[in-house]
Amino acid sequence: MISDATGLLDEAYLRLHKTGPEFEGWLSNHAPMAAEAMARHGHAEEVGEWLDGYVGRLEEFPRGAGPIGADWRDALGDPRRIADWTVFYQHEVAEQPWRDVVVTWWPRLLPGLAASATHGIIRTGHAVRALLADGEDQAHVTELAHALAYWAARWQPVPGTQTRPAADGTSPCPAPAAALGAVPRLTDQSGGYRARLPRLAQLAGWSAALAAPLNQGTPEQARAWLSGLADAAVIRYLDQGHGNPVMLVHSATAPTAVLRTLPVLPEDLWAPSAIAAFDAAAAITAIYAPAEPAPPRAVPPRAIPGGPAGPEATAEIFDRAVEHGDEHVIKFADTAIEVYGRTGDPAALDAASCAVESVPRPE
Repeated sequence: MISDATGLLDEAYLRLHKTGPEFEGWLSNHAPMAAEAMARHGHAEEVGEWLDGYVGRLEEFPRGAGPIGADWRDALGDPRRIADWTVFYQHEVAEQPWRDVVVTWWPRLLPGLAASATHGIIRTGHAVRALLADGEDQAHVTELAHALAYWAARWQPVPGTQTRPAADGTSPCPAPAAALGAVPRLTDQSGGYRARLPRLAQLAGWSAALAAPLNQGTPEQARAWLSGLADAAVIRYLDQGHGNPVMLVHSATAPTAVLRTLPVLPEDLWAPSAIAAFDAAAAITAIYAPAEPAPPRAVPPRAIPGGPAGPEATAEIFDRAVEHGDEHVIKFADTAIEVYGRTGDPAALDAASCAVESVPRPE
């Protein structure tokens, strides 16, 4: 039996599947991700009204150029084939279990995880979480097809990842916070993501940063390291987020999306998934990190029962994110609450509050 929240999310998916995954050239349609996060945190009844304010910027679903078949490799990373990839994955999930589709295509898409500033993997992570939590109804499965299609159409490797040496199994893997802290900063931060990403190839220290987390150990160690990466990225937002309050949230939401997908993947894919997540988080960090950290923020002491921050605090921060209305703030609060639940560190909720205060409200 479909719950009210699941039904409302289905309504949102059906509405959004008539729109394209991008607008104004290459800006990502965040609505499916934000809607899923809202439904997950008890705000399903507000999704429709939130969409009313968002869909005006979206465009109709694009037309295709032709079917994708055995030549699928040639279509990877071609945004003109978004519609073709969507038809392809809709056929894939109709012909076989959605989990099998993810397992087959994950290693093919993983090298291009940085696609469209990581929005392909983020949308996929939200779709997988919804399927695992709500069940496998048609709208949920179709959303997964749209998510994978967007990832495939914008597939884009991070510079340096395709030529780095393989893991040697001997060098120690640094803690995630240390690995992120060692990422060099791109001095030339002019232009958007597409303009900045290629510059990483010439960035001093970039190759060393990419090599740091190669030796992941056992699958469980890789999963724990990936969790730590998401944790570290959220906490770092407190003193780094002012560099670009919107784009730096993806250094946390992208690893979180990978983490949410691990339960449907074979364990031999967990370590490469953790490494690819770091590559993407490192790229976002390098090209948007500020020259100087933010000054310390005065955080008022919490007086909420249940420890440093009780369940009332997590509900409050998500309420504030929804009231703010920006899709990045909503998704980051969703991730920060997950980090707090895993670590008990109230700084995660402080980071979400920082995003609420820093990201401009929608007009």
